[in-house]
Amino acid sequence: MTQLLSLSRAARLAGVTRAEIQKRIRQGEMQTFEGQVAISDLLHVYPSVSLEKTGDLERVEQIKTDALPRSHDEDTRLPSQEVLVSRIRSLAKALVQRIARVDKLEALMDELEQRLDALAAAETGQEQEQGLTRDQTQAPAPSPQPAQTQARTQAQSPARAPVQTQAQARAQAQALKAWLRERRAALGEEAVEAAQTQLLAKDTFLRIMSASVKMIPSGHEFFVDGNESILEAAVRSGLRLNYGCANGNCGECKVRLVSGEVYRIREHDYVLSEREKQLGYLLSCSHTAVTDIQLEAAEAHSPADLPEQEIQAQIRKLEPQGDGLMLVHIQTPRTNTLRFMAGQRARLRLADGVEQELPIASCPCNGRNLLFSVRRHGDAFSQAVFDSLKPRQAITLTGPYGDFVLAEDATEPAVFIAIEDGIAPVKSLIEHAVSIDSIEAFHLYWSVPGMQMHYHQPWCRALRDTLDNFAYTPLVEAACDDLLALLEADLENLQANRYYVAGPSSAVAAVAAALLRAGVPEQRIASEGID
Repeated sequence: MTQLLSLSRAARLAGVTRAEIQKRIRQGEMQTFEGQVAISDLLHVYPSVSLEKTGDLERVEQIKTDALPRSHDEDTRLPSQEVLVSRIRSLAKALVQRIARVDKLEALMDELEQRLDALAAAETGQEQEQGLTRDQTQAPAPSPQPAQTQARTQAQSPARAPVQTQAQARAQAQALKAWLRERRAALGEEAVEAAQTQLLAKDTFLRIMSASVKMIPSGHEFFVDGNESILEAAVRSGLRLNYGCANGNCGECKVRLVSGEVYRIREHDYVLSEREKQLGYLLSCSHTAVTDIQLEAAEAHSPADLPEQEIQAQIRKLEPQGDGLMLVHIQTPRTNTLRFMAGQRARLRLADGVEQELPIASCPCNGRNLLFSVRRHGDAFSQAVFDSLKPRQAITLTGPYGDFVLAEDATEPAVFIAIEDGIAPVKSLIEHAVSIDSIEAFHLYWSVPGMQMHYHQPWCRALRDTLDNFAYTPLVEAACDDLLALLEADLENLQANRYYVAGPSSAVAAVAAALLRAGVPEQRIASEGID
């Protein structure tokens, strides 16, 4: 029976990104079976596998680590003792079942061989009996007959035809039995291919360290690593499940387990009814996955699906970027993170009531640590940020707002055009795209008034150096016509890409209009004006 793997697990085993696997499928190098690929196809395309993370996967994981701020008290990635034991027991159970199945198949082969022996013996006995009967009833040789009469007699007497058919059947049965014995002996002596052995060993290792979760009905997949709860892993992977307190009090993160095994990693105050328990409902914030599981849960698919939230947070860090720009890092309580879509905005309100709405410049996969860019404009909010704001100071977040979001189901190459401080929402979009790993290729163009104003240059270069499918082009005072000419030179087909444009409203409108004139469909252009 063909062994199948989900696309996410196949990517982990091969050491490449999920987008790379999808690209191979589109090119016809691999086939899918209900969203899964065969191990044989995976080994054909990637004949060399390793137990270590290699290639694109390792680089993507490093980018995620570098791009997302981490708290100093983050749990280790190694599963807890209880989860580890549960996963090993689950694998042991699966191994016992597989061994039992192999034993049953061996017994089936023995029975088949016995039946072939009995069939061959029965055919031989029947042929001998028929031969003896013919000898006993054979009459004296008849007198010669005319040739025409003799031919008619032979045609009407098919006595020899059954004997010939039985002999052929006996020979075929003997040949089949010999082939079966030969193949069973060969299988017992054959060593499993080294590549397949290594891949299966790596798959077993990964199943101990992490479990795969598939969401129904969306079909989204993600992995639960270390001591993560299902909810934490979903948020880290860019999924937008419903949740509230994230500590087991509100019940908003309730999901239904369709298949697989979970383990409760923390107690919760929210009480599930007996009926809900019988149907498989659980709190995703309080459970982790032991085996690969399927969950039925609602996800937010558009900005309208996300409620407006108000969160009491605090300033974590302030990073001056020259005289006129401040990067403001804000941290929410662990039990009340901001649910938002990449590219959206939030309103920041200081203790004295001064507020401003700004694009979020960080990934939704870490809704607890948010990044904002504040430009000094002489208004009350920016003046307070530059002159009086301090780390650990309280600040109120409200949001999210806006519909400048990533088309997550679109896998075609994405072109991000950031003009000046439009890099903030674009940065969020790119980090989220890297997190969900479904876009074939990225290209970032960032135009600023002066060369020293590429304040996210290290981040841009890290992406370019780390990801094979990411290109970065820094620009200075790029006019709209010059930008379009550059796009036409760099991109093989302007109409085949999806575009995300952010920056001052007038500049964004000009770029969007130029793309439309170049034949790019309107539905492939998303834009955000920042003034």
